[in-house]
Amino acid sequence: MAPIAAGWTTSRHIFLAPERNNAIASTASAHGDSGLVNELHVKRRAGPTINPKIAASWISAVAGVRFEGLSKTYPGRGENQPVEVIRQLDLTIQDGEFLVLVGPSGCGKSTLLRLLAGLDSPTDGEIRIGDRPITGLRPAQRDVAMVFQSYALYPHLSVRDNLSFGLRRSRARTNLQQLQDQLHRRTRGLPQPLRIPSQRESKIERRVNDVAAALELDHLLDRRPKELSGGQKQRVALGRAMARQPAVFLMDEPLSNLDAKLRASTRARIVGLQRQLGTTTLYVTHDQVEAMTMGHRIAVLNQGRLQQLGTPMELYRWPSNLFVAQFIGSPPMNVLPVQVGAGSTLILGDKRLTPEGPIAAALPSLEGNTLTAGIRPEHLQVAPATNRNLPAEVSHSEVLGNEQLVTCRLLDGDHLVQVRAEPSLSLNPGCRIHLAADPQGWRLFDADGEAISLPEPPPSRGPEPALPPL
Repeated sequence: MAPIAAGWTTSRHIFLAPERNNAIASTASAHGDSGLVNELHVKRRAGPTINPKIAASWISAVAGVRFEGLSKTYPGRGENQPVEVIRQLDLTIQDGEFLVLVGPSGCGKSTLLRLLAGLDSPTDGEIRIGDRPITGLRPAQRDVAMVFQSYALYPHLSVRDNLSFGLRRSRARTNLQQLQDQLHRRTRGLPQPLRIPSQRESKIERRVNDVAAALELDHLLDRRPKELSGGQKQRVALGRAMARQPAVFLMDEPLSNLDAKLRASTRARIVGLQRQLGTTTLYVTHDQVEAMTMGHRIAVLNQGRLQQLGTPMELYRWPSNLFVAQFIGSPPMNVLPVQVGAGSTLILGDKRLTPEGPIAAALPSLEGNTLTAGIRPEHLQVAPATNRNLPAEVSHSEVLGNEQLVTCRLLDGDHLVQVRAEPSLSLNPGCRIHLAADPQGWRLFDADGEAISLPEPPPSRGPEPALPPL
């Protein structure tokens, strides 16, 4: 397939490739289905009501995403075994949902985005956008837009042309239309009577201006990427994806290269824009704050397997296993070995602790078992010395302004725990303190690291995410 080439020489020549070499038309013809041409080109579709500030002439309907039994295995090199990156993943993202994918490096987060974008092929399973299977489709046919960690801007193009890059390649054009569009771009800086009109280019310009206004890029449209700051480059990359109005946004750690202050403001901007657009979004991050504050739901991956899927507060308050308990939250959950004693108590060293709430109801059937108990740092408080409280020795403290994180060594069992304390407390290394545990804050895990089954469902976990109606 010959690409459409266009350029200007000093004598103002225009080079055009014949329309018969259009890639989409060629693909449709090869399958003997002329209707496929219309299906693959962007069509005018009804969609959700969005912010009029970023409204467009081509509206794309949002769509949910489903991974069904998805697996991805890379062959081993030499005598090495094949590497399983994704293992039998079943996951559904609702229409208009903002789903955050978190997990350690190598767990398969970015691979999952690449599989959805069509940059890689699954070993097994099916991917669907809406009701349409897309596993066998080329990336250009999937109606997704990806924002990369490294921005991936075209260095030789202005901000304006970077934003419009995808729009100019979204529809087939005749040779005459190509000529008219190029003349329009070349004459747009001239007085109105001298400009060559082009309806298609006018629509693209309006769309670019709307997106630039929404992202506060109006004054940067004529700059090149090398003349932009990191935050401005990230906004251009985000705007390029927004301009296309895809069915699904894919974001692969887009804020990791920004400083802390800029990351916070850009995070709020992305969340606001996603809520306005209502576009299904998959967002990959390592940052705990991003995971807890941005998404409707969080999916935790480890070694290619889905560990837990739920709202941020569900994962924080009721983790499904030890991995989630220690991965979600900063600082992570404290874990301690305990034995279940008589009277629904937990024995830690020489101390007997009495949990309350749903956990307490599960203890009678577990009497005598050795379990792992988890408790969040905010559920431990510096308290007076009593028989019920846990004696500890301060190892070090970190004063953060609004609070201080204190790392202590329990005298019963010699275990390290972290505690959130008032910043006004003077806690020097080596001093002795006592800790009071919130009876409602205990979580229990079995020998395999799985959360123990509760005889009754946990209490209300807070407000559910406001998802678009299905």
